Amino acid sequence: MRNEVDQSRVTRHALPTRGGALLAAACLAPLVSGCTNIGYYWQSVSGQLEVWRRERPVAEVLADPAAAQALKDKLGRVLEIRAFASRELGLPDNQSYRRYADLERPFVVWNVFAAPEFSVEPLRWCLAFAGCVNYRGYFERAAAQQFAAELARQGHEVYIGGVPAYSTLGWFNDPVLSTFIHYPDVDIAQLVFHELAHQVAYAQDDTAFNESFAAVVEQEGVRRWVARAGDARQLEEFERNRRARTEFAQLVQKVRGSLEALYRTRLAAEAMRERKSALLAALEAEYRALKAGWGGVDRYDRWFTQQPNNAQLASVGLYTQLVPAFEALLLRERGDLGRFYAAVRELAALPKEQRDARLHALLPGGGK
Repeated sequence: MRNEVDQSRVTRHALPTRGGALLAAACLAPLVSGCTNIGYYWQSVSGQLEVWRRERPVAEVLADPAAAQALKDKLGRVLEIRAFASRELGLPDNQSYRRYADLERPFVVWNVFAAPEFSVEPLRWCLAFAGCVNYRGYFERAAAQQFAAELARQGHEVYIGGVPAYSTLGWFNDPVLSTFIHYPDVDIAQLVFHELAHQVAYAQDDTAFNESFAAVVEQEGVRRWVARAGDARQLEEFERNRRARTEFAQLVQKVRGSLEALYRTRLAAEAMRERKSALLAALEAEYRALKAGWGGVDRYDRWFTQQPNNAQLASVGLYTQLVPAFEALLLRERGDLGRFYAAVRELAALPKEQRDARLHALLPGGGK
């Protein structure tokens, strides 16, 4: 799943993939009756049904004289991207991204992240079929805000991220949505490749594994897609954005590590808060310095509109912390995506402890 703006793309995205909407339709009435939180599952079911109600075949939209030409042009390029995904990247060739739904809102889902005041580890919620994930998704922003407010009253730090797309992991055909159809073509390609990757491999109860794998597929997929198009300007822009994304993620991970070390000191609460505040203030200052070398890339400015907290930092880490390991795995397989997918599926089938050990062993120095 992809989160709002580029935090999802450091992040990568959402969206994904992921959230309370993930496999929402699999939790229909017979299953809902056995769920402990009927209200939450019901909003997931009704939200997914509303998405389906709004779907139309892309071919139908293209033939509709009332449809805007700009929308038709975008949908035509989505079909080209979709064909490339299966033909050149070995991603599933199914009916996903061959239908279009106009949702008339900026995001399809809003994800709620939460973490204790003195911990960088996000809370987890377990969902039927989808397993346990480190966020909880809502089809209505007001519902997400209400849940976040309740968590805040319990003393947790919270963060809400808008999600333009999510994956049902191949259980259903995922549509093109109005929430991302206006994105630049490269960003749409990233999103489609990312979400289709979730249909290739999925490790139960391991958000970081799933999101990092999909992030590497989207990176490699877009690199090949742009190179094939032969557009030098587009390739330069992609590389500039990729560099910014990597450096931003590294910066967030560094500060998150510093906070983790601080929280282990068990200082008195007030002293802990003072040092924590200084670290978070330094994060924005370092970001401004990094941004100066990005050639005009400013897509992470919005991330700082509120003072970052543990939950917000965790939302980035979930999407990026294992990316270097998956990049190393792809390099080990010499860029052969078929072999790469097979290796990832093998990892996904392992117990988490073994899976993490193998991924970390791929890194220089054995991940230490």
